[in-house]
Amino acid sequence: MDYIQVDIIGLSTSPSSGGAYALVLGELDGNRRLPIIIGAFEAQAIALELEKIQPPRPLTHDLLRDLFEAIDADITDIVIDDLREGTFFAKIRYVYSGKEHQLDARPSDAVALAVRTEAPIYVAPDVLDEAGIPSDDEEGAPMEHAEDAEVEEAITARSPLDRMEAQLSKAIETEDYERAAQLRDEIEQMKKEN
Repeated sequence: MDYIQVDIIGLSTSPSSGGAYALVLGELDGNRRLPIIIGAFEAQAIALELEKIQPPRPLTHDLLRDLFEAIDADITDIVIDDLREGTFFAKIRYVYSGKEHQLDARPSDAVALAVRTEAPIYVAPDVLDEAGIPSDDEEGAPMEHAEDAEVEEAITARSPLDRMEAQLSKAIETEDYERAAQLRDEIEQMKKEN
């Protein structure tokens, strides 16, 4: 399969996101963007490496990079190759002892490792067709407005459970404890049903 190479356009957050971040990937030879909702820890790990900020102690992704180096394995690329029920799936592809291997990974972890090893990032065409958002940048639309729309669309595309958990965080933040208790109960019921 021919994968489509992408690059990191940015990391964004939205006040209505409940603390979630969107990792925005853009295709190199096209105008589509792929926003992927990730956690704060993974967003921080990616941002620190992009800004070349060295933490005093290795982060998990630094440790994983060092492990690959220690066993003399080369990460060739990462591929975001599937999208099921709103969840993206990725593979870390590498060569060890002359043989090609791959590891299943969350896209956020795979990208955090890719930026540390300068490995290219690819997306399966069907994933980009399904979840990619055309960008109007070539027609002169401001970049920040396109990213805001992508973040909002990606966040609203999350599962109902994710949205309820974001609402719970917001209710706690605004000290609306009655609503928070109601949401907590609904979330617990939803998890039991799943």
